[in-house]
Amino acid sequence: MPRNDDVRFTSCSIKLPPLGHNSSITFFSKLQFTSQFLINSLMKPQKSLNFNFNLKKNSITNFFTNFPKPLNLLSSFRFHPPLKSSLLCSASLALSDGGNAESDLSGSTNQTVLKSPSQSQITSRDEERVLISEVWVTNKDGDELERKDLESEAKNALKASRPNSALTVRDVQEDVHRIIASGYFASCMPVAVDTRDGIRLVFQDTSRFFRHRIFCECVVICMSFLWPKVEPNQEFQGLVCEGANVLPSKFIEDAFRDGYGKVVNIRRLDEVINSINGWYMERGLFGMVSGIEILSGGVIRLQVSEAEVNNVTIRFLDRTGEPTVGKTRPETILRQLTTKKGQVYSMLQGKRDVDTLLTMGIMEDVSIIPQPAGDSNKIDLTLNIVERKSGGGISAGGGISSGITSGPLAGLIGSCAIYHKNLFGKNQKLNVSLERGQIDSIFRINYTDPWIEGDDTRTSRSIMIQNSRTPTLVHGNQPDSNSFTIGRVTAGIEYGRPFRPKWNGTLGVIFQRTGAHDDKGNPVIRDFYSSPLTASGNTHDDMLLAKLETVYTGSGDPGSSMFAFNMDQGIPVWPEWLFFNRVNARARKGLVLGLACFHLSLSGGHVVGNFPPHEAFAIGGTNSVRGYEEGAVGSGRSCAVGCGEVSFPLTGPVEGVIFADYGTDLGSGTTVPGDPAGVRRKPGSGYGYGLGIRVDSPLGPLRLEYAFNDQRKGRFHFGVGLRN
Repeated sequence: MPRNDDVRFTSCSIKLPPLGHNSSITFFSKLQFTSQFLINSLMKPQKSLNFNFNLKKNSITNFFTNFPKPLNLLSSFRFHPPLKSSLLCSASLALSDGGNAESDLSGSTNQTVLKSPSQSQITSRDEERVLISEVWVTNKDGDELERKDLESEAKNALKASRPNSALTVRDVQEDVHRIIASGYFASCMPVAVDTRDGIRLVFQDTSRFFRHRIFCECVVICMSFLWPKVEPNQEFQGLVCEGANVLPSKFIEDAFRDGYGKVVNIRRLDEVINSINGWYMERGLFGMVSGIEILSGGVIRLQVSEAEVNNVTIRFLDRTGEPTVGKTRPETILRQLTTKKGQVYSMLQGKRDVDTLLTMGIMEDVSIIPQPAGDSNKIDLTLNIVERKSGGGISAGGGISSGITSGPLAGLIGSCAIYHKNLFGKNQKLNVSLERGQIDSIFRINYTDPWIEGDDTRTSRSIMIQNSRTPTLVHGNQPDSNSFTIGRVTAGIEYGRPFRPKWNGTLGVIFQRTGAHDDKGNPVIRDFYSSPLTASGNTHDDMLLAKLETVYTGSGDPGSSMFAFNMDQGIPVWPEWLFFNRVNARARKGLVLGLACFHLSLSGGHVVGNFPPHEAFAIGGTNSVRGYEEGAVGSGRSCAVGCGEVSFPLTGPVEGVIFADYGTDLGSGTTVPGDPAGVRRKPGSGYGYGLGIRVDSPLGPLRLEYAFNDQRKGRFHFGVGLRN
């Protein structure tokens, strides 16, 4: 059967540009990064693999402004209407001279020279129909495909090309699109052959090899016959991945495992590439698939580009953005960063670093600007720091003390402080404060080094000297209306550090001298009921305490958890110094129930040894059992308190809450020297229930609650912050 040489369809092979040093992609240039949203614009497609980065504390916007479009095989090819879906390859048909076409196709052994048809040529012929009697699918040699499943895939992709149908150039073009879009074939060339019964249309594969970018066009030389053929892709037999330093090998293996031993499907390959790019995006990492190549033998070569941090420098700016001299030492700032040289840069980690710097309290604004580090796929980070005008100052304020429940100005306190937040440029803090209320007063000098120099575990150090006078809840409610306070002179040093995520620990040694005083400041050793106020029988008790504290803090969300454990051990350095052990623990758990949230909190403690009676656990009050006055339920060597709350939104920042509390001294009230709870007829256990409202504020939740106790007496409670 002679082949008609007046009409010919041709298509180019599917190719990727070779991956090598000469064709390496420049990874960064001008990456803008600001701190409001993190991942929403992580992969904004552009033409080149360039970045411009500018991180600020208030928003992360315009991230990856010039980031390159991730490798997408389905979207890498040129398409022509009327197809609107993403295809791997498209064919455009053009009318031209057969001889010219031959010269175009034979000009290069590695790549077909593509010839685009003019609009006038297509318009004049694309609506002309030719009757097709047969439709075949063959390989490039004109033989049947060895695998019948691939032949079925090709035939199923044909929509217009059916036996005994009249086709236009556009119909054939669209079917070529559909065959390539199935993902199983590297190329497709439609060829028409005159037969006794009419024109036979054959779809033939003519691909040479497969690489990254695919441009496929078909050229119609004449319209008297057609002969299209196809060739399937290779079977997947192996994988080589380069440049993936942080991408888990198991993730790559799992992504490609299903395709092993099967014909490479470009659509499936594109899904794998998207999943790898998605892995980087979910973690905020600067990485993506930058190239892919199918080698001989069915081995896929995957090239991944990751941006590593090269150098990190600091630049101090004033409020106008001009460079200035900073007061903080650069090493103090750099050691706060978790982003280190040699790491693949993560925008999520960068945001956490910015938040960490802002929580130091000495920065007004922080931004991170990455720049390309030469020709390598690395970046240099520049931290722009705007410091607060002054690290020190004077402050004044007021508050409420829940321990005072009587008097015309019950609980009101005033305070003033002189402070410095950045001593020696090392973020060390010094605070001298005075709080004065109707009865109580506290004078405190506190020095804190948030991170001891030379320590790699973020260990902090705090030195404290304090002189305070506070009312006692254990020996309150004197029948003669006389009141007395407990005076404490305290000095100590504490060390704290995080030892696990969300876990912090504190160790310290504290010396304390305590004693009771009346309204005139005279020492008192017994109350109205002759209960002792000191453990030693003297006017004061001396003790040296070794302190241990462990705190777990959740995310802060309504459904998060909190746990705290404290232990104080009295060390009798001198015989008259007290020897005792006191432990207490608190736990809180939240559970979201639709719009409402349920909170359960438990606390308890126990003390053994010779301890001051006023240090017994007091039960009742705003942060204990509501419906009772402070300490009115009881006091003992042991205690257990539980609370259940259901909160629900009302309007804006206002929430409603329903609660129930229960507390008990576990029968230990009589073991406290002098039995101060028994002589005051405290029940030793009790419960309360009620409702209230809470308002979010910069100081924390403001709580106004009304509760009834088990004696059916009601009481208002006001507090700041979450219930302890």
